[in-house]
Amino acid sequence: MMNHKTFSIFLLAFFLTTGCKVNYSFTGASIPEGTETVSVYDFPNMAPLVNPALSNQLTEALKDKFMTQTSLQLVPQYGHLSFEGSIVDYRTQPMAIQANSDVAAQNRLTISVKVKFTNEKNPKANFDTSFSRYADYDSDKDLTSVEDALVEQILDELIDDIFNKAVVNW
Repeated sequence: MMNHKTFSIFLLAFFLTTGCKVNYSFTGASIPEGTETVSVYDFPNMAPLVNPALSNQLTEALKDKFMTQTSLQLVPQYGHLSFEGSIVDYRTQPMAIQANSDVAAQNRLTISVKVKFTNEKNPKANFDTSFSRYADYDSDKDLTSVEDALVEQILDELIDDIFNKAVVNW
């Protein structure tokens, strides 16, 4: 068993010989040392059903997440971390059919995005992945009456998924 002095020397040697440092934030993000910038390119809406505001909402929400949860500087292009992609699906469909009826009790709004993440400092972290989230709403409500709230909820979840995959290494 190591005594306190031996352990302290071992710990000091470990920290002195460790060449790769990672910065951690209170959000659990692990950003490689030397990573100072992030770029978020516009996410065009390529879905068959288009919500005209969605592209801007998604792009700005991802930028906001990195600006508020990390110390990275947002740059228009060529960031040490970069995100690009597109909205590939935006649809509503009936769910839970009511008993003794052909009417759905609930409908589901689904948003799917394709994201290409590039990490200039750690290429092993790069990914090209699709993310999809949904929210259900009562069928007695018109989509236009609940759409804004549902989109906000779904985007929050999608942004968290993208952020976590890119910079939270648990």
